[in-house]
Amino acid sequence: MRRALALALAWSVIGGRWAVGTAQSSPTTDHRPPSTYYLFVASEGNDRIALVSFGPNGAKVERERRIGLNPTELLGPHGVALSPDGKYYYVTTAHGTPFGALWKYTTDRDSLVGKVDLGAFPATLQVSPDGAYVYVVNFNLYGDPVRSSVSVVYGEQMVEVTRIPTCIMPHGSRLNPQGTKHYSVCMMNDALVEIDTRQFTVARHFKLGKGTEEGLNGAPMTGVQMAGHEMGDMSHGAQPPKSGNISCSPTWAQPSSDGSKVYVACNKANDIVEIDVASWKMTRRIPTGDGVYNLAATHDGKLLLGTNKRGQSVSVIDIASGKELARIPTTRKVASGIAVSDDDRYAFATIEGIGSQPGTVDIIDLTTMQKVASIDVGQQAGGIDFWKRQ
Repeated sequence: MRRALALALAWSVIGGRWAVGTAQSSPTTDHRPPSTYYLFVASEGNDRIALVSFGPNGAKVERERRIGLNPTELLGPHGVALSPDGKYYYVTTAHGTPFGALWKYTTDRDSLVGKVDLGAFPATLQVSPDGAYVYVVNFNLYGDPVRSSVSVVYGEQMVEVTRIPTCIMPHGSRLNPQGTKHYSVCMMNDALVEIDTRQFTVARHFKLGKGTEEGLNGAPMTGVQMAGHEMGDMSHGAQPPKSGNISCSPTWAQPSSDGSKVYVACNKANDIVEIDVASWKMTRRIPTGDGVYNLAATHDGKLLLGTNKRGQSVSVIDIASGKELARIPTTRKVASGIAVSDDDRYAFATIEGIGSQPGTVDIIDLTTMQKVASIDVGQQAGGIDFWKRQ
């Protein structure tokens, strides 16, 4: 019963896929750049990793590869991240038995370099700025609502060097630009977690519930802390929280371009919490669309982007004023991942779709705040990362 309730809440937040829809064709556009932009996209529904390009000839899928060793086993690639030197990409597969895994491929030929088993339902990941370590959250979607962890993998040898206990259903694995702090959120704890990457330990956490915002030292409690209520460790007989008790239900943590702020997507509250890293205090809440899910920031520090999973849109926010400059409708329902090109010109959003629909990548011109292209990829497209421009 505890597991069923927690799973039902998580499923509603991350955009359940039980509905059936009608397939759509991808629109065309004349807004084509002189350079070609490349990105990798993971499709959880059919185990495909696609290399997508957008350039003078429009948007297209350059190639696809199927991830996995057994053609009859659905592994569910969830997250994808590029190494800083652009030579490798890493993919998490969430549906392994009994655990998921991290895979490493070359970007030029999709050659498998290595694989390492991790925890239950590995999800979001990012490579450290020096390229040495890969940080992966073990989301534990199908397990009992107990404290999970962040895995740290040494990328050169594909060895898990440590597994840091954090909270219930961690998600949104992101590092500050300096590589000294790692941030993830606790969907079932209403908390942001900060890891000291020099010590591989939890340094601080931040309570995100409306009216109870507070920065604290050390790891969050294993029980759920929401709206002033503290519940005991779920693994010791306490009842799971009612959905109404979670006022934020965070799904992403995004450090600012200089690392001085952290932005947290509150999927249930439909806003973004801005936290000052130095004072460890909330500075403001920024309204967004319905079900803000994943975040990305432009490299110049001017714009913050958020996919609105229930609202079928992408929000573009001016960081200085906190004003939403545009809310751009997506091609299909269930907006998911978001990535920004290295020149801050384009944003690339993955759309999962529903039922038998293919996944989609929507391309947004950040100078005009308009969707300028779309391309279909594998079903339930989620993980996305920008590779290069040439």
